[in-house]
Amino acid sequence: MKKILSLASALIVMTILGHGLAAAQVSSDVLGMHNLTAASGASIYSSGGLGCTFCHAPHSGIGGISPLWNQKLSAQSYTPYASTTYPEQGHTQPTLGITSSLCLSCHDGTVGVGQSAAYGQLPMTGSMNSVDSFGTTLTGSHPFSLVLPMKDAPNLQSSLVSQGKTADPTGAVKLVAGNIECTSCHDPHVQGMDRIAQNFLVRDSSNAQMCLACHDPNRVVQGQINPLAGFTGSIHQTATNQVSPDGHIGSYSTVGVNACNSCHRSHDSVAPARLLRPATPAAPGNDPVTQDCMTCHNGGTYLSPVPLNVMAEVAKTGHPLPSGTNFHDAAEAVLLNNNRHGTCVDCHNPHASNQTTQFSAPPALRASQAGVPGISAADGVTVLTPAINQYENCLRCHGTGTGKQRLIVYGYAPARVVSAPDSLNVIPEFAATATSSHPVTHDRTSPLPQPSLLLNQLNQNGTASARAMGTRIFCTDCHNSDDNREFGGTGPNGPHGSVNSHILERNYQFSQAATPGGVVTNLFPNPILTFTGPYAMCAKCHDLTNVVANNSWNQHSLHISQYGFSCSVCHTAHGMGATSPNVTGERMVNFDANVVGANNSAPITYNRSSNTCTLMCHAIAHNADGTVSLQKPANPIKKK
Repeated sequence: MKKILSLASALIVMTILGHGLAAAQVSSDVLGMHNLTAASGASIYSSGGLGCTFCHAPHSGIGGISPLWNQKLSAQSYTPYASTTYPEQGHTQPTLGITSSLCLSCHDGTVGVGQSAAYGQLPMTGSMNSVDSFGTTLTGSHPFSLVLPMKDAPNLQSSLVSQGKTADPTGAVKLVAGNIECTSCHDPHVQGMDRIAQNFLVRDSSNAQMCLACHDPNRVVQGQINPLAGFTGSIHQTATNQVSPDGHIGSYSTVGVNACNSCHRSHDSVAPARLLRPATPAAPGNDPVTQDCMTCHNGGTYLSPVPLNVMAEVAKTGHPLPSGTNFHDAAEAVLLNNNRHGTCVDCHNPHASNQTTQFSAPPALRASQAGVPGISAADGVTVLTPAINQYENCLRCHGTGTGKQRLIVYGYAPARVVSAPDSLNVIPEFAATATSSHPVTHDRTSPLPQPSLLLNQLNQNGTASARAMGTRIFCTDCHNSDDNREFGGTGPNGPHGSVNSHILERNYQFSQAATPGGVVTNLFPNPILTFTGPYAMCAKCHDLTNVVANNSWNQHSLHISQYGFSCSVCHTAHGMGATSPNVTGERMVNFDANVVGANNSAPITYNRSSNTCTLMCHAIAHNADGTVSLQKPANPIKKK
């Protein structure tokens, strides 16, 4: 008789647990926290071992509900997940008494645990914790109870819609009546099927195995972009950095094994769109996208080895993080208009990026920016997905987009005598049709000799770097973290932030005057011409001792060494963004109109052929015939 009862008991358990029990070989009580005992670790529990009774009644459950349901159902209406990248699918309310509504009878927190249909209120101690009580606003939870039929998308496994099943080879992750429900991912009867996560998952979820049952980063659909493209083999899929439990970055031991869970969470996301993880420690003043990156990239102790501290660079004077209404959204246009911001994902694609281990020559994107979108420099509007060259990604904000501003936080900005209508659009400044420019969007083609150019760019300590002075440069050769590791520092590469104005890698001082043509207020006579001086940014590529030796113009030494003017008085940094009958513009000569004024009523001019200019600077008149009116300035420079 005992053998018969034991066999019957075993059959009942196997009926409830299905095939998962044998596969997991769970040695302890398979119900885990759902036993609702003090020993199970549940935050709310009963004094006795009531087990299955909390959910099921053997003879008198709620009528018409097939699993003999005993917990009082919640009749709440729910606000489901929604986002701008998920507009077409649509959701229904969970069908009362079926699948997900059974789980929500406890987990929406509106019905007390232990309110049974058969026995009334069961005696309970404690209360549901916030992690397990989702409320009725489910915008931070993975979508379920979808409107059928499901809509296909490039980042979904093709079998979901075409065959009505997931791509999970074990069959554990499954659609329920053709839909995604709580039990697609969770088995309420077995807490430890995944021995590490212990979240009632239907299978081992390490290395994104459960996510990849429905999502496909490698699928190619003609004419559509797969937002997960590049994930296979990316740094977030392969990183071996050890994870501390205190970081709340997932249940597993490394970033790569946590995979999707390093950045996303199935419930209680902070965004809530795209189910992003909040920062650890909490950073409520930051936008959700930035928060999602901060836990790992703010120099904390949650990963080992610790990644470079990007947020420390941003905290200097960095790219503008969103505030107020200019949040980033994954569905926003690549060409940003009236909504400029600098979140991590504007310049990095977290699904495709990899660590930059070697510094390739410009202009192509490096591994850390793999998969980012960009704008073509040819017309300023054509979207490139993905971008090929680094500058294309920069043109999302610094090209033809509207709403650009000069922010005082980045320091003094010259006003050029010759300027395009949109002076913040760098495309015409770098264009091949510009009279002269730094070679960012095209090869260096000037027929004029460049006697000051170094053979290699200099490191921050003045030694020669491995980067030869070729025919192109990056935007980040000038706009870069001041301690970046490419040029000898220990910090991250890229224009995250800098102690120098305009996010410049090195010191660069701009001459300024109270009025155009008046006395210059910040002069640097006999300046240091090395990596420690006021023109260190220029000294990265140009031998300034060669410049003041008058090898390219016989008045350089007078203006720089004796009088102490900055390069910025006469030269623009990017290039000639427009043409003028008065300023020919070779060698990027384009005067700062805040410093240089008109010589009486004559327009400001520059003619390279005659090497003459007409203007007033530092209260000294330069005349069209090459002479100067030697008027003594208010604070004359004494030659040392």
